[in-house]
Amino acid sequence: MDRPVSSHRPSGDKEALLSNVALLYYGEGLTQGEIAKRMKVSRATIVNMLRDSRDLGIVDIRVDGRHLSGSSLARDLREAYGLEDVYIAHAEADQTLSRAETLAQLGRVACSALLDVASPGDRIGVAWGETVMAVADAMPLNPVANVEVCQLIGSMISERVPASENCTIQIATKLGAQCFTLHAPGLISNADLAERMRAEPTIKAQLERLGALDLAVYSIGNVRPDTHLVAAGMASGAELTAAREAGAVGIVCCRYLDAQGAEIDLPPQARLIAAQIADLRAARKRLLIVCGADRSAAALAAIRGGLVTHLCVDTALGTALLHG
Repeated sequence: MDRPVSSHRPSGDKEALLSNVALLYYGEGLTQGEIAKRMKVSRATIVNMLRDSRDLGIVDIRVDGRHLSGSSLARDLREAYGLEDVYIAHAEADQTLSRAETLAQLGRVACSALLDVASPGDRIGVAWGETVMAVADAMPLNPVANVEVCQLIGSMISERVPASENCTIQIATKLGAQCFTLHAPGLISNADLAERMRAEPTIKAQLERLGALDLAVYSIGNVRPDTHLVAAGMASGAELTAAREAGAVGIVCCRYLDAQGAEIDLPPQARLIAAQIADLRAARKRLLIVCGADRSAAALAAIRGGLVTHLCVDTALGTALLHG
């Protein structure tokens, strides 16, 4: 049974406790399990305490993104696809990770990639989904001067991921950025109403802002039946089947791409309040973050379509892209 860690400690005591846990983990190299055993709490408690130590600025993690992009796999992918940089979330050869564990690891690496790519004064567009949420959850407190963070997809929620604005708000907060959420549902009930809503002055101004991004941060989904687009209720199984039959291999900002990265105009596109594929392509820097070899066709489509300048993937997907 966990020994309770009181939430009523004076702030100085709490910070001292968090500092001690951080020192054991980052300084002495103990595993989370070893620390949990020593302190007689669960491993989940230690995970939360380490996160709190980062969020409160007790721990200042500075990872040079050049080390993450310096592996032979990263170099080979850069050369193969003409990318500016590639970041790899590496797993040990004998390490078997669940998708959730791989996604969390990728999220941490993607944070370093984002901070490596972002520059003072940038306007950053942030998408939605499990992968982007993993980045938001792992994002350290690291202000970047004069940055704007904009929501790329209107408000939506699913059983897998909190509301789409959460990704944008969390990343904006950690960057100390001005946050522009998209004040509309991501999906409207019919195309005519969606068109009228996109013409509303407030929504129109927000969407126009997405056409002038310096950095787009997003992921891409595959077109399997369990894709998040269907799970979130934004497309039906029949619509997804029709998209696959039309050649769709990937989904970006709830829009379908074919194998060459061209957009396929099929439902629910006409009912969306979200960034256009052209908005992402127009951004000077385009950071694609993808987890899993099952998304290799989708990731390759984004690369072929000119939607990627910087790529962050796990080892399995990186290998599939290089040799698949």
